[in-house]
Amino acid sequence: MKILFIHQNFPGQYKHLAPLLAARGHQCVALTLKVEKATHWRGIRIVPYALPERSGQNVHPWLIDLDTKVTRAEACFHAARSLREQGFTPDLILAHPGWGEAMFLRDVWPEAKLAIYCELYYQAGADHLAFDPEFPGPDPELQKLRIRLKNLNNELHFDQADAGLSPTEFQANTFPPPFRSKITVCHDGIDTTAIGPNPAARLKLQTGQTLTRDDEVITFVNRNLEPIRGFHRFMRALPEILSQRPGAQIIIVGGEQISYGPASPKGKNWKQVFVDEIRGLISDADWARVHFTGRVPYDQFQTLLQVSRVHVYLTYPFVLSWSLLEAMACETAIVASDTAPVREVIDHDHEGRLVDFFDGDALVSEICMLLEDPSARVRLGQNARARIQQDYDLQKLCLPRHTNWLSEVMGGAVL
Repeated sequence: MKILFIHQNFPGQYKHLAPLLAARGHQCVALTLKVEKATHWRGIRIVPYALPERSGQNVHPWLIDLDTKVTRAEACFHAARSLREQGFTPDLILAHPGWGEAMFLRDVWPEAKLAIYCELYYQAGADHLAFDPEFPGPDPELQKLRIRLKNLNNELHFDQADAGLSPTEFQANTFPPPFRSKITVCHDGIDTTAIGPNPAARLKLQTGQTLTRDDEVITFVNRNLEPIRGFHRFMRALPEILSQRPGAQIIIVGGEQISYGPASPKGKNWKQVFVDEIRGLISDADWARVHFTGRVPYDQFQTLLQVSRVHVYLTYPFVLSWSLLEAMACETAIVASDTAPVREVIDHDHEGRLVDFFDGDALVSEICMLLEDPSARVRLGQNARARIQQDYDLQKLCLPRHTNWLSEVMGGAVL
């Protein structure tokens, strides 16, 4: 079978599925913006393409997002047409449509099956983007209109896709009924044989300090440090945490850009905004125990989870982060926000402790109580790993479910 992957950062969510399909003898090709030269990776032919240069143009601010996606879709269309001219006609296209690339692929290969990764259907209500009253936007009524237009990319893909896949029930349920019925829920999977607890783990910081399981380590991880992932709530808890736990080391992982949420005030990123807010409340000696690492390589990320005594995960009702599930796989004791995507994987006081996203006192209290209670940390950590092995294990559960789903998409063909 010929299979085409579309992902701007390939392999992305297909990093396990694509090599598996290639190893089973399928001809796999990926179109991506990630590389500059054609190459091969684990049996997959990687074909790069580039975005065209464009002069500035006047466009309504609400249409900038769609304009960007159409630009990417057109570039991907040209790359796909070039593949067709070379004789490549896929039987199946697997695409992450979040950046628009797959918008016109039906025009190139009308007979191919198209299965898309359904990450999120944006909603403007209080259970989603209007969740945090601290960042309401300039006009909530206008926000609803802007979000409706932001979903045009989703809508344009719905008409073309044969099937969809979402990693969690929460994410799948954000999609409207006409398309929700086409969505299968299956997580990308956590490789529990590769990521797990390690009592001998040692994490060396940029300061030269080395942390182990003997140290009182609190971790907080975002792709980018921003309010949608609760960065502001965690930062405001730091003065009290540092005061109550004089031996604690705080490790904060994440970049300084914007992944999903509102832009920071001009001249500052969100990290600096909230550092400035709390820095005067923390002594220099205590501040020396707060370590911002930026983004880190995966092996270092795994090690910091393995040395962590308490891992804090906060999020709006939004896409669930891989980092939470990986922390659970490492048997790390979790304190997390009591929000819908988190409740799907953590029951309070079984796999972790849940706190109201906006209750800073409860956040501090749960963190400090867990640091005082090693038996609770062990119990929660072991339950957390068991939950990941039971419901999210890559090899035993998620990859077989993925291939079964694709077989259904292809009318029963064995993949």
